[in-house]
Amino acid sequence: MRRLLGWIHRFEDGLIVLIVLMMVGLAVAQIVLRNLAGTSLVWADPLLRNAVLWIGLLGAMIASRKDEHIRIDLAANFLPERLLPWITGLVDLFTAGICLLTAWYGLGFVIEERQFGGAAFAGIPSWLLQSVIPLGFGVIALRYLILFGLGLVGRRPRMREPTP
Repeated sequence: MRRLLGWIHRFEDGLIVLIVLMMVGLAVAQIVLRNLAGTSLVWADPLLRNAVLWIGLLGAMIASRKDEHIRIDLAANFLPERLLPWITGLVDLFTAGICLLTAWYGLGFVIEERQFGGAAFAGIPSWLLQSVIPLGFGVIALRYLILFGLGLVGRRPRMREPTP
């Protein structure tokens, strides 16, 4: 299982690096083409817009690996230490629930986009590019459900201390 998770993590890391490099290269190519040749790649701007969606969700998936999402930890400062595992468990369940709900509605959105049949660019269906929405939120939900389960058996990784 550890080996499979390692492969999944490397795939996510590689994919985000590949997309960022593609975005930078494509943006530079667009600038050069517009300034030197007076033309541009018609499909580049829609591709870059969709790449931003992919970067955001891949980044969120990567952050959810070790529970490194942005959080407001007001409770940790005022509640007794013995209540923190319970609060953390509730937050894990709440996060997983919201992400599952978002994945569900994202899936409905993708299905509707597929039925509509619109193309994002160059004949690539828009639903295919937007499928990262339910996939990304589904992965995040699964990771927080796993963190909740680990918390139940006392094996949840401790959160990193906030930096001042």
